[in-house]
Amino acid sequence: MEHLLEVKDLAISFKTRGGEVQAIRGVSFHVDKGETLAIVGESGSGKSVSSQAIMKLIPQPPGIYKRGQILFDGQELISKTDKQMQKIRGNEIGMIFQDPMTSLNPTIKVGKQITEVLFKHKNMAKDAAKARAIELLKLVGIPAAEQRFNQYPHEFSGGMRQRVVIAMALAADPKLLIADEPTTALDVTIQAQILELMKEIQKKIETSIIFITHDLGVVAKMADRVAVMYAGQIVETGTVDEIFYDPRHPYTWGLLASMPSLDSKGKTLTAIPGTPPDLIKPPKGDAFALRSTYAMEIDFEKEPPLYQVSDTHFVKSWLLHPSAPAVTPPDVVTSKRREMPNNYAEPVLVQA
Repeated sequence: MEHLLEVKDLAISFKTRGGEVQAIRGVSFHVDKGETLAIVGESGSGKSVSSQAIMKLIPQPPGIYKRGQILFDGQELISKTDKQMQKIRGNEIGMIFQDPMTSLNPTIKVGKQITEVLFKHKNMAKDAAKARAIELLKLVGIPAAEQRFNQYPHEFSGGMRQRVVIAMALAADPKLLIADEPTTALDVTIQAQILELMKEIQKKIETSIIFITHDLGVVAKMADRVAVMYAGQIVETGTVDEIFYDPRHPYTWGLLASMPSLDSKGKTLTAIPGTPPDLIKPPKGDAFALRSTYAMEIDFEKEPPLYQVSDTHFVKSWLLHPSAPAVTPPDVVTSKRREMPNNYAEPVLVQA
C-alpha cells in the first residue's frame, strides 16, 4: 500500500543556552490513507515535536532539522519554503491542538473564523462559505448551528470550542489530520464524545489521522497502529492488538502496567521509576536502560538495533536478541498474552 505520509530517519535539535537538545533522534514512521496512527509516550518524549515537524511549525532557529525526510503525498516537505507550506497547512494537512483557545481568536465570531479557512483554501464565495461553515458545525455536533455561527468562542463550553476547532481543521477537507492531545483539557465525558466524533468523521470523509497522546485508553479507542516514543526515538511500533497483547519493549510494558483499571481501587498504582534522560547529553546505549529493571550490560554500552516481530510489529530492544536471557514481563502483559496465545512470534533482526 502506498503511504500517504512517510517520515524517514528524522532528527531535530534545539539550540538552548544549556546546549543542543536532541529532541528527535532518527525517527521513522508512516501513515496510510484512511488510517489512524497513535503516537504515545511520556511528556518530553518527542511526540509533539514530531507532529509539528510535519507541518514545519518548528521555528528555525532555535530548531534545526539535522537530517531525514518527510514525504507527504509525493512531496518532500522539509525542503519547502514557508510560503509553499502555507498552501499545505490547513488545506492538505489539518491540525487540532490541545487547548482550543490557542486556536480560536476570542475577538472574532466562530463562523467568521471557519469561513476564513474556506476563503483562503477553497476560494469560496461568501454565501457558499457560510453555508459550508454551518454544515461543518452541524457535522461536529453543535446544536442550533445557524445561531452558533454568530457567537464568540467565550459563549461556547470547552467541549464545544474543541468541536469548533475540529470543524476549522476539517474545513478544507485535508488528507491528513494531526490531533495533538485534543482531549487532554476536557473532562472524561466530553473526551469520550470528542473521540467518538472524530471516529465518525473519519469514516465519512476517509481522512488519515495522527493522534498524539499519553493516554493508552485513548489509543485503544482510536488507533489502527501505534508508535511508542521514548527520549526522542520510536522504540516500538505495531497494530493496536500487537501493542496491547504482545508488547516487547520494557517501556511499553511500563506504560501498560501504569494504566489504571476498574479494579485498581484501593491498590497502589504502578509507576515507571526515574525520569526521562537529559537530551542535551543523551545516554549511551538504550536511553531507557537507567529506568528498566530488565536492563543488561549491553544496554548501557550500545544502542539496540531494530527487530521485526511481524509484518507490522517492530521493536528496538536488546531483549529480542537470540542470546538475551528470557524475562517475565509484568502481569498485565502476560495476562493479555494468554488471551491471544497464537499471537506470540519470534523476532528477526532488520536493522543493525
